[in-house]
Amino acid sequence: MPETSPVPVTPDAPAAPREPERTATGSIRTHHTSATGAIRTLGTNPRTAPIVLHPGDAMSTRRRVLYIVLLGALTALGPFTIDLYLPAFPILEDDFQTSAAMIQLTLTGTMLGFALGQLIVGPLSDKVGRRVPLLAVTALHVVASAAAAYAPDLLLLGITRVLMGAGAAAGGVVAAAVVRDLFGGRRLVQMLSRLALVSGVAPIVAPLFGSWLLGVMPWRGLFLVLALYGVVMLIGAAVYIPETLPPARRRDRGATTVWERYRSVLGDRVFIGVLIIGGMAFSGLFSYLSASSFLFQQSFGFDAQQYGLLFAANSVGVVLGVQLASRLAARYGPQWVLAYSTAALVIASAAIIVADQLGLGLWGTVIPLFFFMTACGFTTPCVQVLALDRHGNAAGTAQSIIGATNFGVAAVISPLVGLIAEGDGITATTMAIVMVGCGVVAVVALWAVVRPRTVAQLAP
Repeated sequence: MPETSPVPVTPDAPAAPREPERTATGSIRTHHTSATGAIRTLGTNPRTAPIVLHPGDAMSTRRRVLYIVLLGALTALGPFTIDLYLPAFPILEDDFQTSAAMIQLTLTGTMLGFALGQLIVGPLSDKVGRRVPLLAVTALHVVASAAAAYAPDLLLLGITRVLMGAGAAAGGVVAAAVVRDLFGGRRLVQMLSRLALVSGVAPIVAPLFGSWLLGVMPWRGLFLVLALYGVVMLIGAAVYIPETLPPARRRDRGATTVWERYRSVLGDRVFIGVLIIGGMAFSGLFSYLSASSFLFQQSFGFDAQQYGLLFAANSVGVVLGVQLASRLAARYGPQWVLAYSTAALVIASAAIIVADQLGLGLWGTVIPLFFFMTACGFTTPCVQVLALDRHGNAAGTAQSIIGATNFGVAAVISPLVGLIAEGDGITATTMAIVMVGCGVVAVVALWAVVRPRTVAQLAP
């Protein structure tokens, strides 16, 4: 259920609060904070100062921008860990004298480690706080990345990739949980939309960056780059991200154990509904990613540069969707934005099939694909807002379930594109069939499980 706002301190309160003090986050701490961390009064004179409902509301714009940049970079660590080395698959196949299927198993291992890591880090961050799990698991990522760079055989590379995935899991989970600790209501929409922008664009940009790096270094250098990325994130988190989960909130009634937190989150009908919607949107996106190389380079004859431009164009669609979603969700409610974005997923992907069957060629695929990617951009931040706004005391657990479900479901669904093709080659139709299926399931989950009319509007 949504958290209730604390009752403000009135001017005729019997006991005047002590003077506030500034915290490491740049916010102002008073001695009249609620168990949720909301600040009741702000300023040197609590009797006349404005009421601040969430700790992040007292932050300066400069501090919020710093948080957006740093938490966004932490969120991107996971997608970059998974996708940066995709262009090196043919080189790895030659170096290790193995099959493409065996090389792809290292990707499966990475996604498995990423999903399991989130399920561990999320509840742990709700129990002991955000900083310790974030720093410990990011350090694991650095060590595993360095080890992968010097792996002598495919088995050790696979093991290190699993550990890299687990180590990258903390970034996205803790970043979203920190945002939920500090913000609520409409500002939570704005902050999460920035993280959603990164998580939506990073999987698309990472392979392009990996292709560029392969032009200036051997494939092992990619893992050293990831290790360096992890070191920068480790230092940034240690210096600039304080503990944002007060000890009182770690002991909230009904949420003191991992089981209680999972039961609280998974017992929420709305959370289950948006979990399905998020998993379907992410799976539709990954179905495109897994099929696009074969479709556009083999069927439409794209070269590497043209293929990169297509990725860049679709990234613009994701950016537009995320940015517009944050404004519309704050005004009308994220559940109503989802009503339109999930319908757009179905319409855009169905349009790809129709255009392909009518023989409309490249533009008949590219144009509706752009709208599909834009709809994904609209969907992701609204899913996070509806999930996390309702579970502030278990934000780490909630985000870990979202992340693990997204990657787990996508890992199962995206290969269906190849199975449907059955050796005849991937076409726009075979790709879009899976995307349509994902969109239909998302629409059903919204109206049958979430039920938008039963969801309360966001608090200020």
